[in-house]
Amino acid sequence: MILQPVLNVFLLLLFFAPVAALGVMALVKAPTGGLKGLWVMRLVMLLACFVMLLRPGIPGGAARTLATDTDIVLVVDTTASIVAEDWNGDEPRLDGVRDDIRSIVEEYPGARFALITFAASADLRMPLTTDTTALISSLEVLRPEVTSRSHGSSIGIANKLLSDTLASAAKSSPDRSRMVYYFGDGEQTVSTQPESFSSSAKLTDAGAVFGYGTDEGAPMRLTSGDVSETGAGSGEYIEYQGEKALSFIDEKNLQAIADELGVPYQHRSADSRVELPDAPSTTTSYAESGEVGNVTELYWIAALLVAALLGVELARATMLIARLRLLRPDRRTMPGGGS
Repeated sequence: MILQPVLNVFLLLLFFAPVAALGVMALVKAPTGGLKGLWVMRLVMLLACFVMLLRPGIPGGAARTLATDTDIVLVVDTTASIVAEDWNGDEPRLDGVRDDIRSIVEEYPGARFALITFAASADLRMPLTTDTTALISSLEVLRPEVTSRSHGSSIGIANKLLSDTLASAAKSSPDRSRMVYYFGDGEQTVSTQPESFSSSAKLTDAGAVFGYGTDEGAPMRLTSGDVSETGAGSGEYIEYQGEKALSFIDEKNLQAIADELGVPYQHRSADSRVELPDAPSTTTSYAESGEVGNVTELYWIAALLVAALLGVELARATMLIARLRLLRPDRRTMPGGGS
């Protein structure tokens, strides 16, 4: 049994104690018979009100829940190509990234998540946290780089930031495992070679590289950074030499990143289920979580008792009013009351 009072218990006692004292005094002074019983009923109703405001309940009980003592870093491509429209038909690739990250969050309960995005530069959008609601919210408002500011990007530009994030996590929590998930299409749009992620391999216990896009390519909408835009950008498409510019997946580059990190590569499409590796067994355990589930409220029992006793009071009051009406003199029988 637990209590969830609507007010502090001492405050409730301050309100109810004087009324209860008056009720006890009235009970003591009441003559034997019906009035004594009436005051007993009123004191019971007062006690029921007090219990109702204490909000008693039964907890859901103890349960063993899965805890994943793992740090997971998500590296997401936010270049213009991430909104190329070849996910689930003609939807932007970013929708697929969001769906897959939701699956990852569900797969590893209790894990800490960090979010890194990259375009012309890499940014740590969210440091390691267990607040998955904030993570999902960040993904919902995530927008690709502004098209007019895009001058090409490297698919490996997040290598140093990823390595630093993993190293910091390893230093602060050496007993936790670390996983890395990379989301992108592998398009290298600068003339230099992609930076290597090999420095992060020794700090990565598991993870995957997910590739989005098709060999046929897909057009991309212009993005201006306007907050009113959808995640896919504006209504106009990026053009090259008078035609819609197309973005193609480069699975060779993505496989290279996977090899550097020491994790598997997986091409993603809307009609296939994402395959996620198990968290390292050394950091996955069951733990007693204490009271879980919704509390079964019991205040309604006291509320029913109060309602029943109030019904008795109302019935008694109705009977007294009826008696008074019957005892009222007939004006026609009173002196001067009629002709």
